Amino acid sequence: MKYKPQEIERKWQRRWDEAGVSRCPDELSAPKYYCLEMFPYPSGRIHMGHVRVYTIGDLLARFKRMQGFQVLHPIGWDAFGLPAENAAHRHGTHPAKWTWENIAFMREQLKEMGISYDWDREFATCSPEYYRWEQLFFLWMLRDGLAYRKRATLNWCGECQTVLANEQVNRDGTCFIHDQTPVTQKELDQWFLGITKYAEELLSGHAELEGRWPASILEMQRNWIGRSEGAEIRFPLDGGGGDVTVFTTRPDTLFGATFMSMAPEHPMVMEFAKRTGREREVREFVDRVAAQDRIARTSEDLVKEGVFTGGYCVNPATGNRIPVYAANFVLYDYGTGAVMAVPAHDQRDFEFARTYGLPVAVVVQPAGETLDPATMTAAHEGPGRLVGSGAFDGVSSEEGKRAITRHLEGKGMGRGTVQYRLRDWGVSRQRYWGCPIPVVHCEACGIVPVPEKDLPVVLPEDLPYTRERGNPLAGAEHWLRVPCPSCGKPGRRETDTFDTFVESSWYFLRYIDPKNDRAPLDPEKMRRFAPVDQYVGGVEHACMHLIYARFFHKYLRDKGLAPGNEPFERLLSQGMVCMQTAECPKHGWRYPEEVDEKGTCRQCGEAVDVGRSMKMSKSKRNVVEPSSLIERYGADTARLFILFAAPPEKDLDWNEQGVEGAFRFLNRIHRLVAPRAKAIADATAAWDGSGEVRAIRQVTHRTLIKVTGDIEDRSHFNTAISAVMEMVNFLYLVPEAAWGRPASASALREAVETLLHMLSPFAPHLGEELWERIGGEGLLCSRPWPAADVDVAREEEIEVVVQVNGKVRSKLTVGADAGEDEVRERVMADPKVREYTAGREIRKTVYVPGKLFSIVVS
Repeated sequence: MKYKPQEIERKWQRRWDEAGVSRCPDELSAPKYYCLEMFPYPSGRIHMGHVRVYTIGDLLARFKRMQGFQVLHPIGWDAFGLPAENAAHRHGTHPAKWTWENIAFMREQLKEMGISYDWDREFATCSPEYYRWEQLFFLWMLRDGLAYRKRATLNWCGECQTVLANEQVNRDGTCFIHDQTPVTQKELDQWFLGITKYAEELLSGHAELEGRWPASILEMQRNWIGRSEGAEIRFPLDGGGGDVTVFTTRPDTLFGATFMSMAPEHPMVMEFAKRTGREREVREFVDRVAAQDRIARTSEDLVKEGVFTGGYCVNPATGNRIPVYAANFVLYDYGTGAVMAVPAHDQRDFEFARTYGLPVAVVVQPAGETLDPATMTAAHEGPGRLVGSGAFDGVSSEEGKRAITRHLEGKGMGRGTVQYRLRDWGVSRQRYWGCPIPVVHCEACGIVPVPEKDLPVVLPEDLPYTRERGNPLAGAEHWLRVPCPSCGKPGRRETDTFDTFVESSWYFLRYIDPKNDRAPLDPEKMRRFAPVDQYVGGVEHACMHLIYARFFHKYLRDKGLAPGNEPFERLLSQGMVCMQTAECPKHGWRYPEEVDEKGTCRQCGEAVDVGRSMKMSKSKRNVVEPSSLIERYGADTARLFILFAAPPEKDLDWNEQGVEGAFRFLNRIHRLVAPRAKAIADATAAWDGSGEVRAIRQVTHRTLIKVTGDIEDRSHFNTAISAVMEMVNFLYLVPEAAWGRPASASALREAVETLLHMLSPFAPHLGEELWERIGGEGLLCSRPWPAADVDVAREEEIEVVVQVNGKVRSKLTVGADAGEDEVRERVMADPKVREYTAGREIRKTVYVPGKLFSIVVS
């Protein structure tokens, strides 16, 4: 009987679909379990790098169904945005056509993999039935003061022709999609959402997630939100006429502030320069810094540069006049755009002061040493006692922070405050393929919200798509020109569209109520199914999607639509799937099938350069599509390999040998069960208490305990598969005659049935086929997960007497099948034995299996 995966898989996918095993009714009849993988982009075909996340999610969904939960496991498409638009541009087609074609293809790919989605809940975010509600949320935020428009200098990708969020800029200053394109700065009118109003709750909410989200993800979010306690301090302008406000986390060092550093973009920089005749010199510096990468400007390795603006302000603590410099390491959109510079106690300020000959004043002396400004080679940034600080001399730096802040508050020159690194979320994108922002610009009325009754503002999908003249919406006169909703005079629609992260910030709630055409969300349904019990996705979304989704959830909670404080109860962050790259000197990156067995390009015959293993990426062509694997090995093999090759949180290196190994293992299970199917089905007698039966049942239940714990408690899917492999090896060692003896045959039937239950979440098609062949009732995937018998699984134990030089010194209990090495290790670690062997030479040991362990010492 040959294992024919393609036939088996088509058969069972059809049966599952007919039985509706993955459909989740709106009414609960069992405890709910909401399992979700991060939203897929339909910007191209699915490859095995994507399949990993879907397979992990499906394993958990299938496991929980078998445990008796009512599982919600939905799927949809994050269909708007740059990835789809850029792909369409490269292929010379329209984004709408490209997107819908890809959705159709990817849907079939996922079905071929046997992923158990509730397809009745499927939607695409580019559908007006979805984004009408997103537009409604925006109008609510506008009314609540959470959405606003302002002019801002933002990241601009010339290739994408749109603004990028800070999180979409790579560390080297390039675009997250086009990693060869430098990101520049551009000043534009932009729409923002006030995520900073939720900054404190985004941080404090981590307390609910500790132990259920990866610690590394929470740490990344903490760093990104960047809570800093400190003080806002007003520095009066020299000569009057206003002041400069700075934020500092070190108010204890105020007496040591000897100059002011300002962001070159700060409007006061050029004001100072114009007043003092330094306009040309300062303008040259400002323009040069404007062309530098913003991320690089915050790097510790940055060469600190600046220019004197001609302006002065007054240190409110010392009364001294201090110069104001424009400095390349200060960013205008962080804090107030101005920094009090304390070179003795901040390394950046120290380097800058040494470069430009500015004074250094020590105001914090560390314990046990005396700092001299003249001989210092680096700033002292640690704690100590205040000096040179007037009435505050002698107090600790920590107490100094509080005392100086109180002093400033009393004088009306400052206040204690908390600041965040997190900035409000810029959601405007200068692109076509996105959700229209529902406002109208009117010369008479200004910006006017589109009335709720007129939603959705539908994106016209019949526009010719080109990037030659910028955003096509700007030229769509029939769509663009509309009457003002307020006064009726001619107006024009907003041509910016929403950042695609807006769509993915609430989709998990819409899955619960996807067909509702009267409201975005039914609060009663939300209470039934929210939050998501298990979320699966990549670490790259730690500081974009996951923060935005948490913000949206909290806002919708405040509007009475979403229950609880957090959207995702547990998070599993899977590693990447990596594969070697292949580059032809003539034709560039090559797909695996474009390279022959000799390592040459099939197109030109040139030898390809095999590169290091990197994340699977269409741009590098180091991808494997699931369809090619399914055609050769079947979906179960692809699933098993992806789950077995590495722990889920680790990166996985793709290799064909591993895939073939997974295929051989499934063949091995098939050969074990299929030829014996009738004997297994006929084994109905009760098992006896023979040693053979006890051994079979012990392995069965021990494996079941291991697999259950590895899936449910530890997410160690690879070791769960290893345990199943060990059990299969054991069953192959069972004498053939045992399969025909009534008592042992019954124990073997229990073993095979349990084996197939454990196999089902990993390789569901083969599990179903073999379950049917052994006479199993109903669909295996709908059967209850078996309960392990701890007593049966427990090892039989024996007592071993331990002698030292012929005298009994201890007695140990060990497993009946423990070998001599294991027993010796236990004996030597026994404190009672070590009392008589410590410091003495062990001349000889003798082990009488199951009875005695004897030690002879000098």
